[in-house]
Amino acid sequence: MSELENPRIAATLEEYAALLELSDARPYSSRAYRRAAQLIRDLPVPVADLVRAGRVRELRGIGPGIEARLVELVETGAIAELEELKRSASPELAALGRMLGFGARLGAAIGSSLDIRTADELRAAAEAGKLRTVPGIGPRTEAKIRAALDADRSAPVTVLLLDRARALGAQLAAALGGVPAGPARRWADAVDRLAVVVPTTDPDDVRRRFAALPEIVTLVSENVGITLEGLPVELVTTTPASLGTALLRATGSAGYVASLDPLPDAPDEETVYALLGLPYLPPELRERPLEGPPPTLVEVDEIRGDLHCHTTWSDGRAGVLEMATAARDRGYDYLAICDHTKSVSVVPGLGPAEVERQAEEIAAANRALSPFRVLHGIECDIRTDGTLDLPDDVLAELDWVQISLHAGQRAPRRELTARVTHAMHHPAARSLSHPTGRLIGRRPENALDLERTIETALETGVALEVNGLPARLDLSGEHVRRAVEAGVTLTCSTDAHSVAGLDNIALSVHTARRGGATAAEVLNTRAAPLRRAP
Repeated sequence: MSELENPRIAATLEEYAALLELSDARPYSSRAYRRAAQLIRDLPVPVADLVRAGRVRELRGIGPGIEARLVELVETGAIAELEELKRSASPELAALGRMLGFGARLGAAIGSSLDIRTADELRAAAEAGKLRTVPGIGPRTEAKIRAALDADRSAPVTVLLLDRARALGAQLAAALGGVPAGPARRWADAVDRLAVVVPTTDPDDVRRRFAALPEIVTLVSENVGITLEGLPVELVTTTPASLGTALLRATGSAGYVASLDPLPDAPDEETVYALLGLPYLPPELRERPLEGPPPTLVEVDEIRGDLHCHTTWSDGRAGVLEMATAARDRGYDYLAICDHTKSVSVVPGLGPAEVERQAEEIAAANRALSPFRVLHGIECDIRTDGTLDLPDDVLAELDWVQISLHAGQRAPRRELTARVTHAMHHPAARSLSHPTGRLIGRRPENALDLERTIETALETGVALEVNGLPARLDLSGEHVRRAVEAGVTLTCSTDAHSVAGLDNIALSVHTARRGGATAAEVLNTRAAPLRRAP
């Protein structure tokens, strides 16, 4: 992969952001570089060309400081300050600190103080009692680090959200001529390890190239590297004739693969399944042994419209016409604009007057884009008493009403369930957004009684959303399975706050697939306008 391709530039900025954190830079600096990296990774044009043309500042979020680093990177192939940070911040020990759970800063401090770089050197220093010479490390901290070094690494502390994990896995695989595997290939909600399967006749050469990848900052064995985020990456080398077998095994899950053993050797997975006398099973369904034939899962290209996105009317980054045009250009038939209502006080929200003014803008977008349909929707907050955050007459005029709960996620189960199910009985309600309220790695699921919510969905015809924001993926695959078994209708939507966010439809659809959802169960595989069943 060329150093000037977007994924490589994005990876360099992310590495820079991570090392800025270790150097006690102001938090917003590292966040700005991370946002820039994500923007560049998703950009459909080469960012190096924009840099050379002096146009990179036209991208949202690229200020003079980031522009200067990009110019330096494009012109010289490196960022001098990044190289200095690598020398001073000990990224290898920072990565190990993240992976083992005692923290990146402490790992970097140990590396800098003792001039060590590897897990073996860290272990030797711990055994020699040298850790106590590092400022801030006493007997208790030393014991914590030694326990982490001795712990079973089968349960890593670090996890990546699915979008980042899949991007990183694809990047590593492309560099090695391999195929991404592991939980990211199963579209797991959060990923605690990566795996890459490489067909080769020279595994030693592949291992050398693996160790030299800039994303791999240290090795814990010849086939396991660690990224700066502290994520283990397993390298699997195999002959081309056995690629399918190695890929199936490396994709997992371990329990599912064990149910198939012994696996025959084959060049592709389809042949493995044929030799086993089994139908091919998509990776999303490989969490556990499957009884009976697999369902025909919903596909991304069967989605005809996105039913949940935001614009600059609330906390989105693009206007109605820009979002709608991007949706049309994706091949959709419709897009529902669902900005927040005022009860979500942490972001701008719409009241009746704003809804009326927004209707004019949506009407203009419909005139410009016809026959594409812009649905005038709302993400209407559920108040503490279960009522909705807009008057009934306003809600009745809207094409699509998502109801959602933002405040009070920690309320008791009975109270929370009563609020949500009462709101679902409102005649305007069409779908319940991100039902469990989780934020992966930051906030657990709320106490909502999902069984009662599913029952209410069946009573009222309200669909349950599979939210595609990487930090939500809510409903989860397991919850989707329960909803599908009960006969509930789903929506696969992105909750996009930008044009780029529309790409998250893949995360939503594949999460629904993990629950066995077919196109028949997903409302927005059908035509607009969408009306609630009587």
